[in-house]
Formats: sequence, structure tokens, C-alpha cells
Amino acid sequence: MDLLLIRHAIAEPRIDEGGAQPEDALRELTGKGRRRMQRVARALRRIRPDIEVLATSPFVRAAETAKILAAGYQNLKPISIPEIQPGAGVDAMLAWLRGLDTSGTVVVVGHEPDLSNLASRLLSERHDGVLSLGKAGACLLEVPAGVPPAGATLVWLLTPRQLRWLGR
Repeated sequence: MDLLLIRHAIAEPRIDEGGAQPEDALRELTGKGRRRMQRVARALRRIRPDIEVLATSPFVRAAETAKILAAGYQNLKPISIPEIQPGAGVDAMLAWLRGLDTSGTVVVVGHEPDLSNLASRLLSERHDGVLSLGKAGACLLEVPAGVPPAGATLVWLLTPRQLRWLGR
């Protein structure tokens, strides 16, 4: 399968950073985050015109990011997966991925450092991040059947700025 990892777009600040939403899971995207994600979504549609699965963390900011992405793909509905929420852990994400029956493109919209830790395990078996995704940044991995640790290949890693440029 091809695994496209996307970090959620810019969200409201945490309460300890001056935000108004005390519940982390309910923080929404900002207007700027939505606008930038629309450009990123255009770029991703050009790069990956076909997606089989669009999975998202149940946290509002990730679900909103996935919804923006889904708008460009016909009949694609994001599915909320608890294994992708912050703190669920790489093992939970790996188990979910291993349970998928697809050889197509799977998109996971989630959070840092969980996404970079997942990529690290798939690329190198390391448990800490060997790469990092900015808000609305993405990377594409080719993952062999069985989703083995250290079996994936990094196809590309794009910053949010690069994706927005491609989405103009």
C-alpha cells in the first residue's frame, strides 16, 4: 500500500497558549488553517488523484482537515479511527494498518509526534521521529504487505509551504 501521512492544519491555540477551547480534542482549525489546507488539498489531488481510504483522528482539527481533503475526491468519506488520536501509540496505528485489505493509497490525517513516530518505525524500526511534519505537511511511504517495521520506503516528504506552492 501507499501510505500518505498528513498532519492536521493550523488549529486554535491550546488553552495554555492563550486559546479559548479548554478541551484539546475540540480545538478547531483557524480560518488561516482552512485556507491553507484547501491549497494543500489541491496539491495532494494532483500528486495522488486516487485514494482508497481516508482515515482521521477523531479530534476535531484532524477531522476538519480530512473533510477539506475529501471535498476534492468523489464519494470519499473520511472515517474516524481512534487508533490515530494523540497518545494512542504507534502499535495501535500499526495494528489498524495491518487490518486493512487494500493495495491502494491510504491517507492518515493525524497529529505529531505520533505520525513521525509511525513513519520512523515503518522506515527504520526507531521509536522516535526521524522526520517531522509541519501543520498540513505530508509524506508518502510505500509500505509492503504485512506492514513490517523498517520495510517501508520514503517516496517524498513535503513541507506545508511546498504543498501550498504546488496547490496554487
